[in-house]
Amino acid sequence: MSTLTISKEELKALYDKDFPLWAEINLELLKEKLYDMVDWENLLEEFDYMSKADLRACVSYLAIILEHMYKLDHFKDIAGGEIAGKGWIKSIKNARDDLNAVLDDYPSLKSKLPLELQKAWKYAVINLKKWLRDNDIDEERFSFPKGSPYTYEEALFRSF
Repeated sequence: MSTLTISKEELKALYDKDFPLWAEINLELLKEKLYDMVDWENLLEEFDYMSKADLRACVSYLAIILEHMYKLDHFKDIAGGEIAGKGWIKSIKNARDDLNAVLDDYPSLKSKLPLELQKAWKYAVINLKKWLRDNDIDEERFSFPKGSPYTYEEALFRSF
């Protein structure tokens, strides 16, 4: 499909039907400076999504940290004691390393991530409930705080 023969409506339809082709055509249109033909609505949506991808990764690392800190503080005895605790500590340290690598690459996220603490806690709770179910532990016996029981600073700097 040539960019010269495709209509704006056909290009918009490609967004849902054949995303790689949609992206390829839009790139060609931009290179050729055929700005009137570009599917700006979907392109801007994609830029918005891309701009948040690394922040989502940071939230995911933060959720792992919060989840395993909570397990250390509340479930070590029912999960095998020291062996489980050592695994969770390793996981926290690994997630911190991964998080710090992303924050080093993208310093603008350092001011945004603390604002995402509650979102990270929400995902941590989801994973905590999955862990309880996976280990045949009645999740109804436990209630989790609505908000994160840890500060952002504790998540990043608490020693173990």
